[in-house]
Amino acid sequence: MNTRKVIVLTGATRGLGRALVPLFAAGHTVVGCGRSAAHVAELAAAFPAPHAFAAVDVRDAAAVTAWAGGALAAHGPPDLLVNNAAVMTAPAPLWEVPAAEFDAVIDVNVKGVANVLRAFLPAMVARNAGVVVNLSSGWGRSTSPEVAPYCASKYAIEGLTLALAQELPRGMAAVPLNPGVIDTDMLRQAWAEGAASYPKAAAWAERAAPFLLALGPKDNGRSLSVG
Repeated sequence: MNTRKVIVLTGATRGLGRALVPLFAAGHTVVGCGRSAAHVAELAAAFPAPHAFAAVDVRDAAAVTAWAGGALAAHGPPDLLVNNAAVMTAPAPLWEVPAAEFDAVIDVNVKGVANVLRAFLPAMVARNAGVVVNLSSGWGRSTSPEVAPYCASKYAIEGLTLALAQELPRGMAAVPLNPGVIDTDMLRQAWAEGAASYPKAAAWAERAAPFLLALGPKDNGRSLSVG
């Protein structure tokens, strides 16, 4: 029996996404995207076909649709779709966050996820199979000062994903996943001094990859965390 999965991963070029790529690629086909063409080229060189990587800004619905069309034609519907791409603002009271920076967080973290789901889910639903994992956060279930835009975006992901879970046919799953606190560039942006005390992305991925690959219909609508 063929157990090789097709895994679609956004934000594959940095942080948690980049750490997951080699672990997924070891036994499965990874179709990933990121905004940096240079980083995408590095990934493509390190992980050649059948893996596929593209420079895509998830905020651009037309670009996401075009990327998904090519991916679906080449690989079929994903068995696992991981919406990982996210940004955050520099820590500040909400009223000091410039409108453009607030908009970027919502556009990437919420609307970008919706764009990817809109592009890939119809094929997954038609096949009545597949797992969607939308990366949430501890800040999607609790709050802290000076990260209000990020909290807003991740609370939105929790609600969006749990509602989606109620819409999917039996045999599929949608899961909002809190990855935990990881030493990434994003965390260093928030807490430059404290970030180093948390696990590195590579160590996290060693636990997270098998956890993600084991998700199935039994997990639909569950707000989960990587242990």
